[in-house]
Amino acid sequence: MQALDPLLKDGRDTTYRKGFLPQPVVRFTGDRDEQGDLLDGFLTAFVNVSRVQPIAGLDDYAEALDDWLFVLSQLGFHARHIEVYGRVEVWRRRQVAGMTLMFNHLNLAIGDLVLLWNTENPGRMALDLGTGLERLAWARARRDWKEMVFGPFADAAPLSVLDTIRTATLLLGSGITPSARGAGGVARRVIANIPPGLIRLGASAIVRAFHQHWAASANLQVPWPLICSAMEEEVASRSVPRCPGAPRPHRAA
Repeated sequence: MQALDPLLKDGRDTTYRKGFLPQPVVRFTGDRDEQGDLLDGFLTAFVNVSRVQPIAGLDDYAEALDDWLFVLSQLGFHARHIEVYGRVEVWRRRQVAGMTLMFNHLNLAIGDLVLLWNTENPGRMALDLGTGLERLAWARARRDWKEMVFGPFADAAPLSVLDTIRTATLLLGSGITPSARGAGGVARRVIANIPPGLIRLGASAIVRAFHQHWAASANLQVPWPLICSAMEEEVASRSVPRCPGAPRPHRAA
């Protein structure tokens, strides 16, 4: 969505990027059960596959919908099992207004197609088609969610821990260093959920596997051995006993 900001927020006839954009993202908004565990189909980090582009009018929006149905059919999703639904109500967020259509495949949500425009200049229009790559694969394969996402590590630890290590691998691999604020604060918050006992036994195999997954859609800046070291150091810094009022152990920047 941010790729469309110049067009939609500033009213300029340009975008940062356009077309199909695979991008790993981290979001803490996944649906959870009463115990706080993520439900099947949701992850803290996933590959968001989007199609974002300026359009001239509703005909282009309808054409994008038709294109997406064709893509789904090529992936093995039969049209008779796909439901497209939504509301005609317009939503507004500051300079941007829009309408959203959702996609279901056999009652499983697999993405959405959003029509967007600048509120002061409605002629500045765009579309944003989005789907999660892992959820799309799940809808196609209908395999056990945990086994599909975590493979041979599915039974190695609770789902929350596997999700945490997977997310931390992406954050650290992207060059984000744990710190008190900003993106580093997010990394520290995530890593805080890793049990120290698991790190003591070593996490190189699972980090290496997750690093390979993220590297397929992102240019990771940090190799997996350094990610393991950073993760171990951060977890160790929390597990060292301290006297009341003692300063937190120093970590390399």
